[in-house]
Amino acid sequence: MSNPTPKPKQTTAIDHGVGSRIAFLRAANGLSQSALASALGVSFQQVQKYETGKNRVGAGRLQAIAERLGVPVSSFFEPEPEASSENGPALLRVAGAVELLRAYNQIGDDQMRRDVIALVKSAARIGHATATADGAAQKASTNGAAPSA
Repeated sequence: MSNPTPKPKQTTAIDHGVGSRIAFLRAANGLSQSALASALGVSFQQVQKYETGKNRVGAGRLQAIAERLGVPVSSFFEPEPEASSENGPALLRVAGAVELLRAYNQIGDDQMRRDVIALVKSAARIGHATATADGAAQKASTNGAAPSA
């Protein structure tokens, strides 16, 4: 009887989830793949493979990544929040969100922080109103009606 050749270990959905959390936490810490790779003593291509889930991350390497990112190892295994949630990591994936939080965190004055929040909320309302008006104008023009001014 011949022994079958063992199959290489396949990555799983868990490996992909761990990788995406590594990528998210790395970006949230303002680190490039190269900077994380240098801290770990691996190539940036290896970090890419971890982040995409193409390569599994060993326990010791995951511990080193957690230490460099300043998070507990368990943070790589926490369930993802609902994509439709109004808060949490899903919102931080929006382009510019982490930069906005970093800048906000550097503001030391409480009144200025409140003013920044008010400014951002106003901008959001204006953006929403403009989008709503643009949508109504576009709908009116496709129906043959003149848009109201």
